[in-house]
Amino acid sequence: MDHIPTINIAPLHDPAHADYDRTAQQVMDACTEIGFLSITGTGISQDTVSEVRSRVRDIFGIDESAKWDQAITRENYRGFIPMGFFTPNDGSGKADKYEGYKLHCETATDAPIRKDCALYGPNIWPREVPEAGAVILDYWAQLDRVADMLFGALEVGLNLPSGQLRDAFRDPMTNMTLLHYPPQAPDEGGYGIHPHKDTDALTIIAPDPVGGLEVQTRDGGWITPDCPPGGFIVNIGDMLELWSGGRLKSTPHRVVNRSGRERYSFPYFAVPRHDVVVAPLLDPLPGFDRPSVHCGHWSAEIWRTNWPDETADAGTPELGTLND
Repeated sequence: MDHIPTINIAPLHDPAHADYDRTAQQVMDACTEIGFLSITGTGISQDTVSEVRSRVRDIFGIDESAKWDQAITRENYRGFIPMGFFTPNDGSGKADKYEGYKLHCETATDAPIRKDCALYGPNIWPREVPEAGAVILDYWAQLDRVADMLFGALEVGLNLPSGQLRDAFRDPMTNMTLLHYPPQAPDEGGYGIHPHKDTDALTIIAPDPVGGLEVQTRDGGWITPDCPPGGFIVNIGDMLELWSGGRLKSTPHRVVNRSGRERYSFPYFAVPRHDVVVAPLLDPLPGFDRPSVHCGHWSAEIWRTNWPDETADAGTPELGTLND
């Protein structure tokens, strides 16, 4: 497939809908052939997305000194990510040209799960944009429902027992990154975000009107998703590829912002519960041979190796970075 299909997923809201199986097969086809799809019929309004985008702009408009005061730390990977701070996880290449704000699945300070895994906890919400938390968490909850529908469709497409994928996302490690990409000069090297494959299970993103997201086709070319207004872009991550024994495709993509305008993005990354071990649920396809991964360890290693002075070691899973 050399294009990214657009699918109306409205029938997935109701498993009894006459078009449920047909729509599930459309999702399955896109996820096996290119690993990306544009979706409509989510039930999420354009007004909701616009309000989130406005809050994201406000967050990145905060004074620089306040951003550093609310920045991520090694002990708590939540808050501002400074511009140019992160390089590819394998330590190669130029720093990516973006600034971010990291959010994780909101977890109360006294939640029992925090005793089992230190990666859970409350978010740091920017003090200067007090309404951001409520706006983003409402949007997040709506995306949770969309992700659940898509996982249900993939259970059907992969002939898995009902709930086998979805049950892994109770008390998940799902997270979001708010992103600001300043424009790159026409002759400027590097990327907004370097070519990579997502390490989660499923990513959902409301496309920015500025554009800049590019997806690699099977022949090595790069295409831009054609997503209709009000739609969302979805892509398969490494965890679903592994679960499916290589049937679902985790596809390389990158961001290059040469639009001359500021670009804002807020991807949602669906990640299972910390104690879930991801291994093939079906016999792997010929030639597909990847070790199982423990979600808590995988997540901790991703965040650890983002720091410029940290390196991957023998215990680090493959983290999605690709050669340029």
